[in-house]
Amino acid sequence: MSLPLHIGFIMDGNGRWAQNRGVPRKLGHEAGAKALEKIIDRCRTVGIKYATFYAFSTENWSRPKEEIDALMSLLDRYITELHRKISSGEADVYKDVRICFVGDLSVFSDERLNKLRSLEKLTEKPSEQMRLNIAINYGGRNEIVSAVNRFILENPGVPINEKEITSRLYTDGCPDPDLIIRTAGEMRLSNFLLWQSAYSEYYSSSVYWPDFTPKELDIALDAYSQRTRKFGNVAK
Repeated sequence: MSLPLHIGFIMDGNGRWAQNRGVPRKLGHEAGAKALEKIIDRCRTVGIKYATFYAFSTENWSRPKEEIDALMSLLDRYITELHRKISSGEADVYKDVRICFVGDLSVFSDERLNKLRSLEKLTEKPSEQMRLNIAINYGGRNEIVSAVNRFILENPGVPINEKEITSRLYTDGCPDPDLIIRTAGEMRLSNFLLWQSAYSEYYSSSVYWPDFTPKELDIALDAYSQRTRKFGNVAK
């Protein structure tokens, strides 16, 4: 089976998963965090080299304060626990996995930013098997604008090109995603990897993210393997 080198995940449906069960939305996000770990493990096991998970968008700040506070609290707990597990050797899921946080991280407090950078440094290793990108305060348009502005500041008066933009994106060092998977039956990008997904294949799963199991991922990978990617050329 032909596997994608890089998969982007839009983890949608945590809130609706919770509402359907009559529980607070924050419990849906907690269930989503558990599903995330299972999918990371499956990606690593089958040989996916790069995976980017859309955890919190620049638009998500418009949600109710109570939900945002719950999400940030979940992020802090997730990072702290992950750091502990990896440091102690408990987290087999993250063995040979390099974790990177992508997005505009300047909005976060020094304390939170230090936690993110500390986890990144902890997982830097020459033997990395997979690069795991967690997109927080991420917006595709903002990413492109930021890349262009950086180039202009560094090269005043010089024409810009695609290569220069690509090298200044948050995902620099990663190939473009071959496959974008979105859950909860939605079929839109929602400002995710706009530049990078120019020729990505798309797969929409009807299940909510907390119910997206490794088996569901295998179904998506099978569907991907049956597609013919032409990149604007004629199919052979």
